[in-house]
Amino acid sequence: MGLLDGIIGGAIGVEIATLINGYIEKRGGLQNVVADFEKGGYGDKVKSWIGTGPNMPITAEQVQQTLGSDRMKELGNKFGIPMDKVAAQLAEYLPKAIDKVTPEGKLPTDKS
Repeated sequence: MGLLDGIIGGAIGVEIATLINGYIEKRGGLQNVVADFEKGGYGDKVKSWIGTGPNMPITAEQVQQTLGSDRMKELGNKFGIPMDKVAAQLAEYLPKAIDKVTPEGKLPTDKS
């Protein structure tokens, strides 16, 4: 069972929850996902997802830029989703997922 299964699985659908869980698990946890976006220049956006205020949006292009083509292809192949759809789904649902698992404005310390 992934980190977000019980939290968002029913709200966004199995395919998307599986994709998001797979990405987070492949990166070794939320801390590494956050670090990826901070290194990509989107620290303000990701901090808004963790914080208690409104979530700043991110585009599919920004997600693809942050993850890189190889990682996007790998996720698409693993989950049987076209690369452009991977980026679009992560852009739409990753902020919501991170927001849901950080209700107090802090990353969980447990990676499970």
